[in-house]
Order: sequence, then C-alpha cells, then structure tokens
Amino acid sequence: MSNGDIFLGEVIGTSILILFGAGVCAAVTLNHSKARGAGWVVIAFGWGFGVLAGAYTAAPLSGGHLNPAVTVGIAVDTGEWDEVWLYVLGQLTGAILGAVLAYLVYFAQFRANADRDGGVPTLGVFSTIPEIRNPAANLVTEIIATVGLVLPVLAFGDNQGLGDSGSTVLIVSLLVVGIGLSLGGPTGYAINPARDLGPRLVHSVLPIPRKGTSDWGYAWIPVAGPLVGGALGGLIHHAAF
Repeated sequence: MSNGDIFLGEVIGTSILILFGAGVCAAVTLNHSKARGAGWVVIAFGWGFGVLAGAYTAAPLSGGHLNPAVTVGIAVDTGEWDEVWLYVLGQLTGAILGAVLAYLVYFAQFRANADRDGGVPTLGVFSTIPEIRNPAANLVTEIIATVGLVLPVLAFGDNQGLGDSGSTVLIVSLLVVGIGLSLGGPTGYAINPARDLGPRLVHSVLPIPRKGTSDWGYAWIPVAGPLVGGALGGLIHHAAF
C-alpha cells in the first residue's frame, strides 16, 4: 500500500464511520428527528454499521483501521511503527470530515433544536460524555473497553477462515455493537481517539445554536484511555498468540 492509499483509505473510511455514528446520535438526540428517543440499542447498532461500511470501504486501500488504538495495537504487536503517523493523520482528518457531514445532514434539526424548550445538549452527538464524572473510573473503563476491541481484532486476523471468507470486518462490526451494549454505559465507549477528538473539534467551531461546552477538561480521557488499551491489546496478543 502506498502512503497515498493509506491516507485516502483512512480518510474515506473514518469519515463514513463518523457520518453513521454521529448521524445515529443526532437522530436519537435532536428534537424534530423521526428517530428521537429511539434509545441506546439503536445507537450501538448505528455505530456498528458505521464500522461495517467504513472498514469495508477502506480495506482495499489501507486495510481499514479507522482507529488510532487499532493502529497502535498492530504496531505494538508487530513492531512496525513507520506508517503509524500516516494512519492516525488520515483517521483524524476523516473524523473531522465525517462530523461536518453529519452536521450538514441534521442542519435543520440543529437549528430547530434550540427553539424548543431551550433545546437539548449537542456535544453528545459528536463526542462522548461520562454518565458519572470520575476521571480514574472513566479512564479505566476506556482502557478495558479498548482492550476488548483491539485484542479480538488482532486475534480475528489470525483466523484464516475469516480472512478467506472476507467476513472479518462483519465480525468486528458486531464486536463494536457488543462493546456498546455491554461496556458503553459508563462513558459512551469512545474506544477510538479520532472518533472523539475529531468531532469534538468540529463541535467547538461549528455555529450550533446554544451548543454549550465542548468539555475539553474531559477530552484527554477518550484519547489516552483507548491508546493505552490499544497498546495493552497489542502486548497481550504478542505474548499469548
């Protein structure tokens, strides 16, 4: 894979991931959306389908990491770090682009949201917010949840049958749904630094009426936690498999 293919693949794939993921959060959260109040199960499956669409699209170009934690986990496992920066740059760029696209899709709802009873907070459409703000507990949650993503992803890569059938991405997508349903309750399961940081940057600069804070005091946790979890997942796989 050329550097251009890697960068373009990660931009396209991650933008699709965030378009679907931020899109389902907007659909469930914002006033005047037909999916308003559809609930957590819908959000978990929306993010899973985002992984499905984004990773299958990016796979021929870049392998479809879409997540700096996955990229770091692979690097820790294999010892190959040369292209990590390129993957991460593409992922962050794609996350920003995807968040902007989701905003454009729900532009009218963002506008109307502010006109109804003061509206609802909009940061949750873009980034994660803990239900109980406890930095140590939130960080541990993100680390464990990301190990629960990266270690299986690396193990799936060892399964020749999954590779031959082309179903690895489908299984990973279901894994993401499972993480959301089982481990997403405390923090909203960022498990992906680009997924949280890129859209948070977009939230901070977009002219969203009554958008409230972008909560930069919390923003380090969904970046540091997944990176640590990704590295741990890579270490465990390297040692055990």
